[in-house]
Amino acid sequence: MQPKQSRRAAPRFQCIWDWRLTQLYRLDAKAADVARRFGAAPGEDPWAGGYIAPLNFAPVITAGREFIAGPRPAGGRLSPRMTPRLWGVLPPPKSDDPTRRIASVRNLDSPFWIGNLRNSEFRCLVPLTSVMLWGSGTDYEGRRLKHWFAPEGGGIFAMAGVWKDEDVPAFALLTRDAAGAPRDAGCKSMPVIVPDSEAARQTWLHSGWDAARSIAEQSQPTPLVELGSDQPD
Repeated sequence: MQPKQSRRAAPRFQCIWDWRLTQLYRLDAKAADVARRFGAAPGEDPWAGGYIAPLNFAPVITAGREFIAGPRPAGGRLSPRMTPRLWGVLPPPKSDDPTRRIASVRNLDSPFWIGNLRNSEFRCLVPLTSVMLWGSGTDYEGRRLKHWFAPEGGGIFAMAGVWKDEDVPAFALLTRDAAGAPRDAGCKSMPVIVPDSEAARQTWLHSGWDAARSIAEQSQPTPLVELGSDQPD
């Protein structure tokens, strides 16, 4: 998936790496199926399926205005649409290394994130079919163990994301302490999974921050089950 031609290609950057956080996921579905799953317009950039890592473009579902930052038109909601975003946003201007993009959000009260989180047009759904998390153990060669997870029954689901209107629009994933199967596997954190209901998705895309924050801080997150360790990546 590539950005529209009106946006120049993303420059080469490094990404802030923390082995405890999500660094790889898969979306094994075509653009039309992803859009249909979330009732969104598929856009002009077809996704054919595959894995997504930081510094790559991925489809997200947003209900904000395209290429225009700021509030939606008064008096109504915009229909959700699928659009490409770069995974990893630029750091604050005074960062020690301005080339290191940020792939995840942990502190919801951070001044760097709060403005975008409070404005629903910058919240997005990040579709996926499975996610890889690092466990605390190692294999016989001393390599950290990868664990793949998905909801029971499989299918396309969504993580909670937030995007910033940069020269190349980019997103980051909201994360939380691991719970359920990821915690049992020794994972320290996991992405925030948006509950599989239209009400929850609409809350994340349209509601005020108090309501949307309840999704990010849900005490009983969507249950995930561990998949086989031989998932392609």
